[in-house]
Amino acid sequence: MQLTISLNSMIALFGAMLVLAAMPSGSVLMVVSRSADSGFVHGTLTALGIVVGDIVFILIAILGLSLLAESKSEAFVLVKYIGGAYLVWLGMRMLLAKPAKLQTKKGSAAAMSSSFFSGLLFTLADQKALLFYLGFFPAFIKLSSMTLTDIAVIISITLLAVGGVKVAYAFMADRATSLFTHRARRRLNIASGGLMLVIGLIVIIKA
Repeated sequence: MQLTISLNSMIALFGAMLVLAAMPSGSVLMVVSRSADSGFVHGTLTALGIVVGDIVFILIAILGLSLLAESKSEAFVLVKYIGGAYLVWLGMRMLLAKPAKLQTKKGSAAAMSSSFFSGLLFTLADQKALLFYLGFFPAFIKLSSMTLTDIAVIISITLLAVGGVKVAYAFMADRATSLFTHRARRRLNIASGGLMLVIGLIVIIKA
């Protein structure tokens, strides 16, 4: 199918997403905390969950389903409740847990899936992300003439820009783990856990 996005638009979109993904944020803190505490694989899986959540919102925005966020549909409210409750539970676990020892970096399948879903639900629970993308893309592309090829290109750009930055954060945090004292890693857990707990409660209250 025909590609309607120009090369200049693709470069501009990639650059903008790269810069935004690199800015300090809750998702960056979560990736860094997961990687420093449980290893690069966990940080990467968390980053993957975040990127998948972003792609879901991007697809909704591209397909013009802006009413989904405004209409308070039952499905969207249910997702918010589930996401909020999970973030509260995960936040409490991180607040109460002791920092993992370095030799326990190879987590179980369940722990690894938890890393992925924590990133995914962290993103999906934030309705502002959808509103952001609804206002973000018109600056770079003409949504009315979008093709499947355009959508595939945008998803690829998202994987490279957002995913690449988050994985880079995970790698740097994992390499620097030896520089983290037990107290520093504990504080990182408290900060990340507290952030997820607060966001989860806000999501549930506003659902």
